[in-house]
Amino acid sequence: MVKPSVNLIFRYLQNRSRIQVWLYKQVNTRIEGCIISFDEYMKLVLDDIYSKTKSRLQLGRIMLKGHNITLLQSFSN
Repeated sequence: MVKPSVNLIFRYLQNRSRIQVWLYKQVNTRIEGCIISFDEYMKLVLDDIYSKTKSRLQLGRIMLKGHNITLLQSFSN
């Protein structure tokens, strides 16, 4: 398993960057939001969350476990 750079995740946290998270085994679902916290197991707390499936759904604030994450990328509107 390849672990993402903690420095990159910390940069997203500091800059309050909007990111897009691709979920493991759910190829049609993407989650967009801002990281407000994370730990060494890559559990992320995301705020201002939107789920993109067939429609855009606002979720609020969630905690996402690291083993559900396939990819993190910065997101621009």
